[in-house]
Amino acid sequence: MTSRLVVIPTRRAHSNHAEVARSIGIDIIAGRYAEGARLPGDAELTAMFGVSRPVLRESVKTLVAKGLLTTKARVGTVVRERGAWNMFDADVLAWHLDAGIDRRFLNDLAEIRLAVEPRAAALAASRRSEADIAELNRSMERMRREASDSVGFADGDLALHLAVANASGNLFMRSIGNVIEAALRASFLLSAPVETQDRETVLLWHQRIVDAIASGDAEAATAAMTEVIHNGLRRHEDVSPSSGAAPAVSAVVEPGEQS
Repeated sequence: MTSRLVVIPTRRAHSNHAEVARSIGIDIIAGRYAEGARLPGDAELTAMFGVSRPVLRESVKTLVAKGLLTTKARVGTVVRERGAWNMFDADVLAWHLDAGIDRRFLNDLAEIRLAVEPRAAALAASRRSEADIAELNRSMERMRREASDSVGFADGDLALHLAVANASGNLFMRSIGNVIEAALRASFLLSAPVETQDRETVLLWHQRIVDAIASGDAEAATAAMTEVIHNGLRRHEDVSPSSGAAPAVSAVVEPGEQS
């Protein structure tokens, strides 16, 4: 079965070396340079991008640092296996959105969310402040106000999850939320609850997260967050190729600045 690709365009890089790194990175992630493949030589790449050798070398250093490339004596520059890629790097995540996200990407994202967010909700139930509760309620109000398939609804959903991470008081959980923000927004857009019943279910379970955190019920907060993530994953599966949906769709997300 062919994976369903969804392209989320992001903002272009500013400097020459960052733009070259971005272009090569997208080509690697999209499979145009396969794992274990050797990149073309410096002369070909400098001619291709119209940049100097120092700019190209700086681009390669960037991709090596992000785990996408390795340089070997007498071999050249080689694409590393997918497992070596730094998926918590903001550029690598952005390049995945540019290259097109598929079922595997969404499943991997759901798994890391299940490993972190239910625990963050539990911690938030015991550590939240009045300001945290107010932010959670503002996020719910925005979700109720916006159309289900709008960017506004996705942003409200994202704001709620980031508010939970912030209320957890755990710096690592906050950082994870901030790093994968663009991927989460894309995921929420793609799993938009367009049917009336789906919308009511989504709002109900998100409200249960807020209520459980506000009342200090860690167990209920954990259960509600787990259900929200599983429910989103089920909606992703409902629009998979096996359900007869269109093979591709395009969605635009307002990206953050890239360096």
